[in-house]
Amino acid sequence: MKSFSEQNFSGRKALVRVDFNAPLKNGIISDDTRIRAALPTIQKILDDGGSVILMSHLGRPHKDIAKNPEKTLADFSLKPVAAHLSTLLGTGVLFATDEDAAAKAADLKPGQVLLLENLRYHTEEEKGDAAFAEKLSKLGDVYVNDAFGTAHRAHASTAVIADYFGADQKTFGTVMEGEVKAARQVMEGAEKPFTAIIGGAKVSDKILIIENLLERATDIIIGGGMAYTFFKAQGGHIGTSLCEDDRLDAARDLLKKAEAKGVCIHLPSDSIIADAFSNDASVSAARNTEIPEGWMGLDIGPLATDMFRKVISQSKTILWNGPMGVFEMDKFQNGTKCIAEAVAEATEAGAFSLVGGGDSVAAVNKFKLADKVSYVSTGGGALLEFFEGKELPGIKAITQ
Repeated sequence: MKSFSEQNFSGRKALVRVDFNAPLKNGIISDDTRIRAALPTIQKILDDGGSVILMSHLGRPHKDIAKNPEKTLADFSLKPVAAHLSTLLGTGVLFATDEDAAAKAADLKPGQVLLLENLRYHTEEEKGDAAFAEKLSKLGDVYVNDAFGTAHRAHASTAVIADYFGADQKTFGTVMEGEVKAARQVMEGAEKPFTAIIGGAKVSDKILIIENLLERATDIIIGGGMAYTFFKAQGGHIGTSLCEDDRLDAARDLLKKAEAKGVCIHLPSDSIIADAFSNDASVSAARNTEIPEGWMGLDIGPLATDMFRKVISQSKTILWNGPMGVFEMDKFQNGTKCIAEAVAEATEAGAFSLVGGGDSVAAVNKFKLADKVSYVSTGGGALLEFFEGKELPGIKAITQ
């Protein structure tokens, strides 16, 4: 398959699946990161002399309306995104409803951009309906998938639609291409020592990724709420810290597997603890096997921070998925901030670093370090499934 930069879109209508699922309230977009990410793909097609038909989803209209009857389909319209995109591109962006999409696509001239209405207005989209996919495919001459964030979904516009284009008529866009390249570099071509930093609340959310990383990583750092399940599994006293009691055996099993494979799992030796889940709570520090009753761990402590920084500094490849604590609260942000700084320093020293997952991305953005790491993924669930070793439908549809 040709790289995106090698493609020539002159005189072609490119049907581009983007991820414009941006936070939108009362017609105002509060974070346009995903929209900006698609600009290079759009601009390349226009510069080649082609035209662009964009399709995306926004939220889950029918499910969200069922939960909140005050909402209407209009709250999920992509029309405000068309206006915002027009400003970013510096050119007009046409908008199509379901009724006039075919006509507007047929009339599209080279250099023009058309955005379709929210695909999830149609239940056929999430069902991966072939007839709906075929109908969409007829709007363009070539299919470009640039929505890595939905690559793990076998939806009509993300996977099924590719069946209606020949091998030379479908390709990745710049976002998808960059995401796949970075993810494969970590999972298939990682220079060692390879350190995976896994955080977040629950062991259950990360079991599969940790098991898959045991085949590749030399070191796995575990932080966040999930760490306390490991400590309780080993007989430690964790106070009222977050714990999945039904995952204690799984935690013990992961530690045994790591030892058998020679992979070093680094658990935080201490925590910043609080007497309430609040930024106004009283705080202290404690060993993670000796947290008093009535107290909970909300961030890694200074001993753990120093130990983790040392491991990261010696790494050649780094994957970071999940924060070290409740970094949204100022009192409990230091551990995550220090890890972000350590990853940035290791990157500057020559390591390849990939940061992925909503909270990890939010952390490097909060601490203004996004441009100090090798790659920041916006993939979320898609990236997780990739690192779990699963085949992503959106990738398979283009490469098969």
